[in-house]
Amino acid sequence: MNLLARLLALCLFGSSLAAEVWLDASFHDGMMLPGGSPVHIHGTCDVTSEITVELAGHTKSTLPAKGKWCVQLPALAAGGPHKLTVTNGNTITITGIQVIDTDQADRPNVVLVITDDQGYPNLGAAGHPILRTPHLDRLHANSVRLNDYHVDPTCAPTRASLMTGRYSNRTGVWHTVLGRHQMRRREVTMAEVLRDAGYRTGLFGKWHLGDLYPFRAQDRGFEKTVTHAAGGIGQGPDYWGNDYFDDTYQVDGRWQPFTGFCTDVFFREAMHFIDECTAGDRPFFVMVSTNAPHGPFYAPERSYARFRGYKHAGEEMTEATGRYYGMIENIDENVGQLADFLRDQGLFDNTIFIFTSDNGPVLGQAIGWFNDNLRGHKGSNYDGGHQVPFLISWPDGDLAGGHDVDHTTAHIDILPTLIELCELAAPAVKMDGTSIAALLRGDDSNWQPRHLVVESQRVYDPVKYRKYAVLTDGWRLVDQTELYHVAQDRGQQHNVADTHPEQFAAMSAAYEAWWADVSQDHHISSLPIVGANQANPVVLNSHDWTTEGFWNQSHILRPFARRFKPTGKWVMEVAEPGWYQVSLRRWPAEADQPINAAYVGDAISVDRATLRIQGHEQSQPIPTNAHEVTFRVELRAGKTEVDAVFTSRNGAAPVSPFYAYILRETGRDHSGWQTRRGLGLPPAQWPAHHGADPTAPQAAGPSTAPEFL
Repeated sequence: MNLLARLLALCLFGSSLAAEVWLDASFHDGMMLPGGSPVHIHGTCDVTSEITVELAGHTKSTLPAKGKWCVQLPALAAGGPHKLTVTNGNTITITGIQVIDTDQADRPNVVLVITDDQGYPNLGAAGHPILRTPHLDRLHANSVRLNDYHVDPTCAPTRASLMTGRYSNRTGVWHTVLGRHQMRRREVTMAEVLRDAGYRTGLFGKWHLGDLYPFRAQDRGFEKTVTHAAGGIGQGPDYWGNDYFDDTYQVDGRWQPFTGFCTDVFFREAMHFIDECTAGDRPFFVMVSTNAPHGPFYAPERSYARFRGYKHAGEEMTEATGRYYGMIENIDENVGQLADFLRDQGLFDNTIFIFTSDNGPVLGQAIGWFNDNLRGHKGSNYDGGHQVPFLISWPDGDLAGGHDVDHTTAHIDILPTLIELCELAAPAVKMDGTSIAALLRGDDSNWQPRHLVVESQRVYDPVKYRKYAVLTDGWRLVDQTELYHVAQDRGQQHNVADTHPEQFAAMSAAYEAWWADVSQDHHISSLPIVGANQANPVVLNSHDWTTEGFWNQSHILRPFARRFKPTGKWVMEVAEPGWYQVSLRRWPAEADQPINAAYVGDAISVDRATLRIQGHEQSQPIPTNAHEVTFRVELRAGKTEVDAVFTSRNGAAPVSPFYAYILRETGRDHSGWQTRRGLGLPPAQWPAHHGADPTAPQAAGPSTAPEFL
């Protein structure tokens, strides 16, 4: 069951006419093309108009996702030569041609479900005294379970490591905001590895490794994407007014309204994608990445109702805890539906089905009631912050029946493990993780103990010794002074650094070696690109200011209510020299509101806008009731700081625009590009009751968005 694949680097320079090339059946190396094999052609184009591909009597058209295109033709007759014709109106580059074995469909599918802030203890199978998770408990009973599996203590770093098999610090992802969640362009993702092996790839839910080109999910190997923006629904870059119910999400980069609760939508869209995949001969990789149970804590009425007025050990459950639990039980319901769907389609047994979470749990009351004896929670470098469940099932691959792996494993191990299980070619990059395929099958005879590192930086530039832990079988080093023998002290209550000096020294040395390695690349910046053909225009958001403080929509509502000043700057990379237009807004374009309007928050009083960029300074008055102010400036290519501010002659405090829309002029008529309609955005609606289930008999909820955790 080997993938028959060859890559050709062909640059086809066309005008409005078709670009053609004749392909010999041998592809220049004697490899004959088998009859009946699907052909997978992918490439890039300078424009986003329709691509039409013709090969061996088959024709298919596609619309590039901001310049990237991918076409699968169903079959290729044996023999040759074959004429490949690619039609488009500009320069076309074919980056790859793959011929997929007819037995490609025998490869296992991969389904990865990762939840947000659920942690290790929040499963019925973990002994939780309140939660009911029958579907996850069934999966738990029939899976291989990693009992000492670790991630980073916060979400974006975990996702970077999971996607690459490399330490998050090495990938450039050590925060969740400030642009430090954008994964470096050099990284090779799980989606790219599987896509290049012939898999169809889809992401549904949370990405959090970059909302702007070239960091978006569709730039990193996912063929189909249905996602919210940033680290949670309702954060700054997300569609204005999203509150988990009847939201607007990005479908392959374009905003589109949906009906239903967010988790239900993401699982439903994943099943639609699987339906599409089963019509072809290629396996699929589906990642369902829920934002639940991340705050704000909103749940469907059907999932929350039983917790209303609930008491545990004589203590009344808060509404937040009840909705947090409701979100988890809703996840369980959806996991059950997805598993049953795969069974009904005859796909479950040959699907590698993974369930995990991205970091430890949240909410003090819930943690106090049950944390499975772990110390710490989300953000902590004690085990409670980074030990999470990991369940993996693949009946056809003898990963079933329910047994445990007790060795220390981590997120960096998952990609190398999938490469081995699926018999894929490994990318030409050094991974920090190790395949644990043998452990999953119960064989640890060749297992070598090792030291792993997790950390919680959450700063603009990494700081040595900041909130780290070194992990190995049975032991934890926490920061520079604490050593725990977790094989005997699961709750990390007894520091044994003084009584085990050799163990302490060995684990301290492991951290020093690790830091010396990963810190070599801390100087590499991961900057969003403006002016590229793949994404033009681009919107910058206060979420990615280089200063703390304004990363979600509730902050934008009341800019002077926080301890942070509502001013900040962006750093970006200008792709090409030329004339640019910069449109500055307080409210996002989809809200379509005046700069000074109170709208659904607090009014500001400003009458002048100033832009400083690449040594240019421009200033202009803000007309009464203006929704935005646009500047036109000539820019050179390269790293660029954007400093923009709204001010007032009457001495009111300055406010930076929370949104900057940037367009590179390309010679066409750009009139009105910066309006909501010009940007192609559906109108946004701020809900009257944020987070209320509209299907509930009496929908009610907080009137404004709460703080996010």
